[in-house]
Amino acid sequence: MRSTALVLTLTLVAAPAAAKITRYLTGNAGDVSPGPLAGPALNLGGGGTDVDAALQAMIDLARGCTSCATKVDVVILRASGADGYNDYIFAMNGVDSVESLVITKASEANSAAVVATVSNAEVVFFAGGDQCNYVTLFKGGALEAAVESVYARGGSIGGTSAGMAIQGEFIYDGCLGSATSAEMLANPFHRHATFTYDYFSWNDMGDVLTEQHLVTRDRMGRLFGFLARQIQDGRTPSALGVAADEVTSIVVDKNGLATVYGDGNAYFVLADHFPELCQAKKPLTYSGYKMWRRSPGQTFDLRNRPTTPDYTISVTAGVLSGNPY
Repeated sequence: MRSTALVLTLTLVAAPAAAKITRYLTGNAGDVSPGPLAGPALNLGGGGTDVDAALQAMIDLARGCTSCATKVDVVILRASGADGYNDYIFAMNGVDSVESLVITKASEANSAAVVATVSNAEVVFFAGGDQCNYVTLFKGGALEAAVESVYARGGSIGGTSAGMAIQGEFIYDGCLGSATSAEMLANPFHRHATFTYDYFSWNDMGDVLTEQHLVTRDRMGRLFGFLARQIQDGRTPSALGVAADEVTSIVVDKNGLATVYGDGNAYFVLADHFPELCQAKKPLTYSGYKMWRRSPGQTFDLRNRPTTPDYTISVTAGVLSGNPY
């Protein structure tokens, strides 16, 4: 039985005016405290319509069962919007409550009330929107530490679209505008190519940059440029792109096994050598991106990554050698 969403507004002391957090609570207001958790796990959503089975999987991986009586509290973090996830996720198995927090200021994000709510959750999910908000409002403070504490005690962390964008070690933040494949292939140092580092550090996501809306918005070319930049800039000797199309999610369990859910494919793209040409205002040249395509139900081992690709794609003077999809 679903309960009616309650809208709570918490006023915090700030100078010169009071900052406000909008809360939407559905379900039990108390802390369910289910005991030891069975994760951690990640849910990486490619955007568009959410994938029911992937959301249920992240809940079940945290509670350690699919049909037991154990219940968890879910917190939705967002910088805009309202309670769109509340009734939807509350209706899933094993959910004691869903609380959406709409946070628009860094001072709100790091308030004691928000930190307590997130710390007591077993599942935290970042809604879609603008990932620049998530890195400018949430990074480097008490809220980030609270999310990390949920993961550390075996909970599940997830996000869709912008919420997926922030889950890799390397983050394309989009703070100066949304880069396109054409821009990145023609000039991998385009002004729209801005990155954030030193945010979350999840198991098996080292040297990873995520990409969303992949096929729908034809973003493979920009992913190639983003990966080449990480190597060119000296961030890493190799970088792995973890990408999903819309209505597609990748759920990573505690052993690093990534399972694809939904209607589309997931792609794992490895850049493992220095670019032949990755300079400002010059078209990208990179030979042999290693590509793995996984369909719904298939898996990719992020902890023990394969070395032989399904196929390869090269970029020569900004032109792809074939269809990357």
